[in-house]
Amino acid sequence: MACVPFSRIAAWLGTVGAESPATVAPEQAQAAEAVGWAVSALARRVPWDGRCFAQALAASAMLRRRGVDGTVSFGVCEGASAGFEAHAWLRVGTRMVTGGAGYERFKAFTTFSRVRS
Repeated sequence: MACVPFSRIAAWLGTVGAESPATVAPEQAQAAEAVGWAVSALARRVPWDGRCFAQALAASAMLRRRGVDGTVSFGVCEGASAGFEAHAWLRVGTRMVTGGAGYERFKAFTTFSRVRS
């Protein structure tokens, strides 16, 4: 990801400012739950940085292959000691697939989602 400009990643993620529907079919919710579990489990075991940004991208790709729409959000939080923190999370329906722990502390400044016709 360090070698790819964010503009290319953003184009792959979908339309800026778009959001996926808040309701999804039960099979899509089940797929999102399984993908979220797999990405989280793997992120703890890889030798590279597997934090929120990488998890959101990986889960988004896995869900796209399954035909499941989600919304990737990027947010920031002003911290008292460290200046600010950034965070990324992926939502499918009302479920946080990745980055859900503590996402409420962050103010989303942009979202990306694929808009299907």
